[in-house]
Amino acid sequence: MAECHPVGFQWVMAAKAKGAKIIHVDPRFTRTSAVSDVFVPIRAGSDIAFLGGLVNYVLTHGKEFREYVVAYTNAAAIITEEFKDTEDLDGLFSGFDAGKRAYDHSSWAYQGAEAQSGSGDPGDRTGGEHQAAAQSEQHGSGGATIAAKPAEDPTLRHPRCVFQILKRHYARYTPEMVEEVCGVPVAKFLEVAEAITANSGRDRTTALCYAVGWTQHTVGVQYIRTASILQSLLGNIGRPGGGILALRGHASIQGSTDIPTLFNILPGYIPMPHARQHLDLASFVANDAGRTGFWGNMDSYTVSLLKSWWGEHATADNDFCFDYLPRLTGDHGTYSTVLRQIEGECKGYFLVGENPAVGSANGKLQRLGLANLDWLVVRDLQMIESATFWRNGPEIETGELRTEEIGTEVFFMPAAAHTEKDGSFTNTQRLLQWHHKAVEPPGDARSDLWFYYHLGKLIRHKLRASKDPRDLPLQHLTWSYVEEGPLGEPSAESVLAEINGTGPDGPLSAYTELKNDGSTACGCWIYCGVRAGGENQAARRKPGREQTWVAPEWGWAWPANRRIIYNRASADPDGKPWSERKRYIWWDAGQGKWVGEDVPDFEGTKPPGFRPERGAKAQDGLGGDDPFIMQTDGKAWLFAPAGLADGPLPTHYEPLESPYSNPLYGQQANPTLQRYDHPANPCNGSAFPFVVTTYRLTEHHTAGAMSRTLPYLSELQPEFFCEVSPELAEQQGLEHLGWATIITSRTAIEARVMVTQRMKPLRMRKQIVHQVGLPYHWGPNGLSIGDAANDILGVAADPNVHIQESKAATCDIIPGRRPRGQALLDLVEEYRRRG
Repeated sequence: MAECHPVGFQWVMAAKAKGAKIIHVDPRFTRTSAVSDVFVPIRAGSDIAFLGGLVNYVLTHGKEFREYVVAYTNAAAIITEEFKDTEDLDGLFSGFDAGKRAYDHSSWAYQGAEAQSGSGDPGDRTGGEHQAAAQSEQHGSGGATIAAKPAEDPTLRHPRCVFQILKRHYARYTPEMVEEVCGVPVAKFLEVAEAITANSGRDRTTALCYAVGWTQHTVGVQYIRTASILQSLLGNIGRPGGGILALRGHASIQGSTDIPTLFNILPGYIPMPHARQHLDLASFVANDAGRTGFWGNMDSYTVSLLKSWWGEHATADNDFCFDYLPRLTGDHGTYSTVLRQIEGECKGYFLVGENPAVGSANGKLQRLGLANLDWLVVRDLQMIESATFWRNGPEIETGELRTEEIGTEVFFMPAAAHTEKDGSFTNTQRLLQWHHKAVEPPGDARSDLWFYYHLGKLIRHKLRASKDPRDLPLQHLTWSYVEEGPLGEPSAESVLAEINGTGPDGPLSAYTELKNDGSTACGCWIYCGVRAGGENQAARRKPGREQTWVAPEWGWAWPANRRIIYNRASADPDGKPWSERKRYIWWDAGQGKWVGEDVPDFEGTKPPGFRPERGAKAQDGLGGDDPFIMQTDGKAWLFAPAGLADGPLPTHYEPLESPYSNPLYGQQANPTLQRYDHPANPCNGSAFPFVVTTYRLTEHHTAGAMSRTLPYLSELQPEFFCEVSPELAEQQGLEHLGWATIITSRTAIEARVMVTQRMKPLRMRKQIVHQVGLPYHWGPNGLSIGDAANDILGVAADPNVHIQESKAATCDIIPGRRPRGQALLDLVEEYRRRG
C-alpha cells in the first residue's frame, strides 16, 4: 500500500502514530514492510492457505465473536445431506462434472431453501459453453438469492450447520501446514494469528487491505472470500476500523466497475441479460423481483436505467425498451476477445487508457490480435506500444510479424488528462470526488466524454433516416447534453445529473425513490443521491475540522453517502452498540429510528425487534436484526450455497503454473479455472523451477505510458530490473547490476539484476522456494525503455470474474542478455521441449 497507494497510506501511518499495529504479508520486502511492525514473507499464490490457517486458528481456539457470528452470519444454517466437502473428495466439492469442468450447485444448498446464483449468470462468467450449459438455470443479481429462510441450529452443534462444516473444512490448515504451503514459519504465523484475534471482538476491530496481489489469480475471488470469512468470524464487518479494503488506483478503477467497462454487468452491478434466457423484462427480473433483500427491487433499478437511456421511447407497452439492450452469448472478456481477433472474428478495437501490448498478460498474444484487426482506435496521452506494435513490437525483431504485412489501420486520438477536464473519480471507499478542469487540453487532445459524445452524434446523424429496426436503439437513445465552450465539450455536470436520476418532482435523493412504473429515470441506482437537491455532492470539500470525524461532507459515498456499508452490524441484535468504544450506529427508541455517526445502512425506522410477515418481499422481508441487506437472508455468508463457479468454501489450489504439488489435496489447481488454448499461450512445464511475480513501483504507473515519458520519474527508476535473493544469485551465477534472462514457455526477456535481501528464500519444510520479482512498467517506447515483464506470463483466469493469474507463475533465470531474432525463438522452443 505504501508502494502503490502512498496517498492513502498516510492514514495507515496516522493510525500507527496512535498505536495501531501494521502487519504486512507479501512475497517481497517493500516500502510498506519497512514501516510495518510485522513483515511476513509468503510464497506467491498461497494466500488461501495462510488465511485458511487464520480461520482454523479462530475456530480451534474459540476466538470467534460468537454473538456476532450467531446473529449476523449464516453459521447456523443447515446444508443439505447431499453436500460433500473437499475433505471427502480430495480437493473437489460435490456436483463436479469432470467432462464439463463445472459444478452443479444443487448439493450446496441450504436445507429447506432453494438457492440461486449471485451476480450475473455463471455460464457467462466462466466463459465455456460446457459451463453455461451446466449452470444455465441459475441467474441472480449482485447478492445471491435464496427462496426461503433455511433450517437453522443457533447452538452451532448440528453436524451439517455451516459452522461445523467450516471447522471440518479448515481443520487441516494448521500452522504446520501453513509453513509447508506458504513458507511462513509457525512462530511467525502464530504471531499474526494472536495479534489479529486479540484486536477483534466487542471493543476492537482489525482491517484487511488488499490489491491485485489478491485478485490476479485463478482463485482470486476465493482469496477475498477467505478474508470475508475471517472478518465475519471476528465481527469485523460493518464496524468502524474493520472491513476489507480493496485498494483501488487513482484513475477511478472503482468507478469503472460501478459504471462499468466490463462486459457482463450494467451500471450499479445489474447483470447483463443473456440471449438464451432473458427474452423479456419479466424473465430478466423474475429471479430477484419480489425476493427478500434490497435486490428484490431489481425491477425498479432496471426500469429506471432503461428510462434514463431511452426516455420517452421507453414505455410499459414496449417493456421499457428492454429489447434494445445487447445480450450475452458467453464470455466476451478481454482475453476471449483477443483470441477472436487472432481468429479473424473481431475486426475492430478501441483502446482507451490501456496498453495491452505491455500491460496485459502474454503480450505476444495481445500483439498478434492487434496485428489481425482491420482497424484500431487508440486514445491515450502518449504514443503507447499498443499504437506502435506494427513497427517496433518484439515480433518484428524475431520475424514472427512483418510490418508491411500487418493490415491494421491505427487511429491515434490524443486524450485529455484529468487536469484538462471536469468529472469525478470513485476511489477505494466508494467515494465520489469531483475534479475541476484546471487548463484546456492542448492541440487536438479531447476528453473521453467529448470523444464518445460527438462520435455518438455522428453515428446518430448517419442513421437518422434509417428504416432498419436494428437502428432504433441508437435513434431513440437520449443523447443530448449541455455543450460548453468553443469545442462543444459536453457538460460533465449534466451527465452526473442523468446518472443521479430524476422523478416527477425533479432530482432524486435516494435509490429508495426508484419505481418500476417508468416514473423515475436513473443512470446508476447506487449513485442515486449524488445530486440530491440539485447540488453536486461529489464536489463538496468541507475541511475535517468543520465536521464530524466521519466527514460526510467531503465528497459523496455510494450508496446514500454512507461511509461504512452494512453498518447495522455495528450494533447488537437489540440495536445497542457492541461497546461504547466502537459505537457507530444504534437504535434510539425515543426517536423511533436508527441514529449515530453515519447514514444507517438499514431502513431508518425499522426497529431491532421487527419480524417480517410471511411472504414479505424485498426489504420488507428482512428482520430488524438482518444487517446484510443485499442478501436475501440478511446474513453474511461464511458458506456460499450459490453464486460461485468454483466452490462454496475457499480451498487452497496451486497456481496453474507451480513448481510444487498441492500438499493439501490430490486436486492440484482450481478445477474450474478458465484456460485460453492457443499455440502462443502454452503452459509452463517442469523446466521452470522458480516462482515469478510482478508488481508496481511508486515511481512508475501501470504500463508506463504516463511515467516512462517523464524525465524525472525515468531518472528515479531508469531501467527494467529483476529482484533476486543473494542465494538465488549465487546459485544461478547472477551478478548485481549485470544482466539476466528470464524465460518461460511464452518468451524470454532481459533485465538488470538487483541482488537484494528484499527477496527472501522461503523454506517449505524440505525445500527452498526462490522467487523472482519483476516490475511491469517497461516497454520499447519512452525515455526509459526495456522488455515487458508481462510478455513472459501466460493467460489463465479466475472462472468467476475472468481476471488473469499474473501474480504467481514459474520461470527460469540465467545470466546474460537474451538472444535476438530467431535465436530467441530457438531458446524458448528448447525450453518447451525440456518442459
